Amino acid sequence: MTNESYRLIVEKQHEGARIDGVLSDLMSELSRNHCQKLIAEGHVEINGTVERSKKVKVHDQDRIAVHLPELRPLDVLPENIPLDIVYEDGDLLVVNKPKGLVVHPAAGNYTGTLVNAILNHCTDLSGINGIIRPGIVHRIDKNTSGLLMIAKNDFSHASLAAQLKNHSINRIYQAIVYSNFKEDEGSIDAPIGRDPGNRLRMTVTKQNSKPAVTHYKVLERFGNFTYIEARLETGRTHQIRVHLAYINHPLLGDQVYGPRKKILGVESQMLHAKVLGFIHPRTGAYMEFDSELPDEFKRIIKWCRTGQ
Repeated sequence: MTNESYRLIVEKQHEGARIDGVLSDLMSELSRNHCQKLIAEGHVEINGTVERSKKVKVHDQDRIAVHLPELRPLDVLPENIPLDIVYEDGDLLVVNKPKGLVVHPAAGNYTGTLVNAILNHCTDLSGINGIIRPGIVHRIDKNTSGLLMIAKNDFSHASLAAQLKNHSINRIYQAIVYSNFKEDEGSIDAPIGRDPGNRLRMTVTKQNSKPAVTHYKVLERFGNFTYIEARLETGRTHQIRVHLAYINHPLLGDQVYGPRKKILGVESQMLHAKVLGFIHPRTGAYMEFDSELPDEFKRIIKWCRTGQ
């Protein structure tokens, strides 16, 4: 018996890639190790046949089915995973999440997440989102780095969630995208929903979608690439990645919404949640935090500027 199934058709950009890597790219909440475990346990089919080898390569138009095991009772356990804590008080935490770290446990992937790390640091967390996501007010993708706020109690969680709903939280990302912009800044107002042809992706669509608005500003032009700032007005799944791909400026390294070709070893989207600002739930004071760009991000900017 399974809890949930996903079906997708392999696109040309994934031709010849290993099945575990393709699943990890497309199912952003699952680690590669978890994808390998699903394959080994017989939960993945290719063209109707169960595939147990993580090394098998997929081909254009292959039909993949992933059957997630039924959820079991879960105790999320503390783990000694390093945390970059930017701010902490009795009500909340602000952490700087590294690329590659999943925010919270999901079916079959119960360890090695940001939540496991936070539980090792403090046990008092809000319970509004249940035992799998204690304290988690909002998320960023596994392969996006940057700032997240964590609620230590239900009072602070409710306040921060209300600010998210009212679009009053200041969330500014920085990204490196393909091609040069004609304008220095602009806005993308386009609804986002599940891609009907691939349920693991999001897309701009008018069907079964929600309003989504992203504002962007050019920080530096490199000819074939552009270094930009993106500010979220709404917070839909994969919003920045989908919106920038929609206007033909996909993120460098985004193998889901952009070219699969790897440049300088970049294997996932160059996107960093740099600024996070909000009203403190208890004091009513506005607080804003700014995080340093990851080393990989700095390396790519240097290469774009100098070719070295």
